[in-house]
Amino acid sequence: MKYYIIAGEASGDLHGSNLIKALKNKDSKAIVRCWGGDLMQAAGGILVKHYREMAFMGFLEVLLNLSTIYKSIKFCKNDIAQFNPDVIIFIDYSGFNLRIAKWAKQQNYRTNYYISPQIWASREGRINGIKRDIDAMYVILPFEKEFYEKKHGFPVNFVGHPLIDAIGDRKKVDEKKFRIENNLDKGNRIVALLPGSRKQEVQKMLRIMLSVSNEFPEYYFVIGGAPSLDEEFYKPFLKNANIGFVANKTYDLLNVSHAALVTSGTATLETALFNVPQVVCYKANWLSYQIAKRIITLKYISLVNLIMDKEVVKELIQNDLNTKNLKKELIEILDGKGRENQLKAYDLLRKKLGGKGASEKVAIQIAENS
Repeated sequence: MKYYIIAGEASGDLHGSNLIKALKNKDSKAIVRCWGGDLMQAAGGILVKHYREMAFMGFLEVLLNLSTIYKSIKFCKNDIAQFNPDVIIFIDYSGFNLRIAKWAKQQNYRTNYYISPQIWASREGRINGIKRDIDAMYVILPFEKEFYEKKHGFPVNFVGHPLIDAIGDRKKVDEKKFRIENNLDKGNRIVALLPGSRKQEVQKMLRIMLSVSNEFPEYYFVIGGAPSLDEEFYKPFLKNANIGFVANKTYDLLNVSHAALVTSGTATLETALFNVPQVVCYKANWLSYQIAKRIITLKYISLVNLIMDKEVVKELIQNDLNTKNLKKELIEILDGKGRENQLKAYDLLRKKLGGKGASEKVAIQIAENS
């Protein structure tokens, strides 16, 4: 069978790569053409466009790049038509994917969505388009099944979270070797800094995250570089003696970290699954934040808190994200009561996420129903 997969971010590239592997195990004749990244290409996908070319953050940035986005949409439609797949699989990235899904359904392509658009967070009215344009939906968060089925009468498949496999199957890192190989061979305990994957957010987040580094000279603050950004981009941030950097090794970094400062997103859940206490950080430009505040209806922004339906990890958002507050919360998770509370909550979090095998479950159902 011929599969066309569209992912637009680093997390989608990871989950897409595991799905491609599972599809090829299930279907020995599978041909996969994809939008994604290096991981999907390494898994055997024919890469059409890299997510680096589509990484726009916030409402203002999207508006400024509308011309590029529309060209990509047109190119994508033409590429799908030429490839003529048996099924199209959308992975998250809703702004782009739901537009393609509407067109694809009109062309009578079979449409599957893996990792639901977060319509439970904002613009819930998109459910009407999903019902019209998506043949099968595979959700990875436990509360999403109830949201779709009980609230909107749209049947979905809860397959568990793919991060359970991605993280659980990894070998434990030899910390001494990791430190030496990455020039981090100081004895200080590590605080991981995960500032995101887009230039705009990384610049904004790192300035604030690093503002507390001088307050904790006994710790080593290590920036986790995103695969979407060149190492050269991070050099201006590496000025202090207790600041280090590793490129494209986020999981290895978390494996040896004592605590973390994390930009909201999938990384908050990844950090929890590595059992690393964290402070969640988020700051957008003023206009993007004002728009988001009016359309997002959630109590929390981190996946950890959303899944647990309570504040497990501290969220510092917009004006609350400053040096004073960040220092206070970091002290709590380094050695305070907050550290113990987070680690206990992480155990319950894992149970809620379901078992292993998300990619395999999706691959089996897509291959059998297409």
